[in-house]
Amino acid sequence: MVRLIDGPRALLLALRNPNFSIYTVGNAVSLIGTWMHRLAAGWLTWELTHSGTWLGLIAFADLFPTVVITPFAGAAADRWDRVKVVQATLLLSFLPSLLLFVLVVTDTITIELLLLSTLLLGAAAAFNVPARLALIPSLVPRTELNAAVAVNSVVFNLARFVGPWLAALLIATAGVDYAFLANALSFVVFWAAMLRVDVASQKQAVAASAGMWREIAEGARYVVQHRGIAAILVLLAATALGGRPLVELLPGFASDVFQTDASGLAAMTAAIGIGAMVGGLTLGVDSEPAPLMRRLIFATVCLALASMVFTSTRALWFALPLLVIAGFGHARIGIAAQTLIQLTTEESKRGRMLAIYGMLFRGGPAVGALIIGFASDYIGLPWALFAGGVLMFSVWIWAFALRHRITRSFVSSPPDETSA
Repeated sequence: MVRLIDGPRALLLALRNPNFSIYTVGNAVSLIGTWMHRLAAGWLTWELTHSGTWLGLIAFADLFPTVVITPFAGAAADRWDRVKVVQATLLLSFLPSLLLFVLVVTDTITIELLLLSTLLLGAAAAFNVPARLALIPSLVPRTELNAAVAVNSVVFNLARFVGPWLAALLIATAGVDYAFLANALSFVVFWAAMLRVDVASQKQAVAASAGMWREIAEGARYVVQHRGIAAILVLLAATALGGRPLVELLPGFASDVFQTDASGLAAMTAAIGIGAMVGGLTLGVDSEPAPLMRRLIFATVCLALASMVFTSTRALWFALPLLVIAGFGHARIGIAAQTLIQLTTEESKRGRMLAIYGMLFRGGPAVGALIIGFASDYIGLPWALFAGGVLMFSVWIWAFALRHRITRSFVSSPPDETSA
């Protein structure tokens, strides 16, 4: 009961910081728009193709640019003003979102054009994520960093609940085109909010002789040499490949497995969001490696088991609680992993470390959705996703066996004191 009270109080404390509260409001609106887009894009893809492979391809196009672009984006976040980087990427995201609205309104949309627009949105997001995440320590005191990361997760998953519901409502009453328009306008709202964020220049001090390729290589070496961060990224990769694609493939489950419509899809997506909100609100404010590592390992097994059991049922009423558990696992994994990285990484390398985090968090599901979506056309969605659950459970066994050694590596690497 203590954590249930302590968590929300800590989140409210973080929101007392004006810059962080402005950022959070704009981010919330933008994320709601993003989840509206994702449900609308998945629904439109299924209407156009009725193919699990195409569902996987659209998710791949949205998320995979992170893998290619994020290493450069992370180096850029350590070089350039992070506020300006976020502002620029929001404007770049607005254009393909508006294009999708126009294409659907004029009835000229094709699956290929949807794929292209999704690729452009994914590319803009790939530059946005490292700068946006690395900016957070400048918006709150260091003692409130864990709470701020938790707020980010709660907002993300509140959007996961609200966005699909609004998208389903718009699809049912006005058409899928208005869901795309709402997403375009949400980027404008976030851009306007970022204009009001007042922090010192976020340009990082990088040696003039260091080129971008050298900085990327330096970040990779830092990961390899830090056993704790490397282990976290292995866990994150396994859950991203094996568990996160569940979200992107829900339209196929809704239509083929549970025989439901857009409202059922919205309920399934919202169930994941509810679980993730519970995971964020009850996290507490511990900033020590041991409890954070325990939560990360526990969340991994929750997600693995929930995903495997979910594939065994054809009853929506039974699937929804499993999706709540999966959402809980998603949120706890994201918050614990990001907090450990934020607290442990040197300020001068934070953008690059969070770029790798973002690459796995966004790019991993893209690869996983593509593989599982492709496999589903031959063995079915349930069996394909079950294999992802087995992957997560196997990595969980490895991490559980080494949990004490991993935790000690964080204790021996004291956090950098230069951040806010």
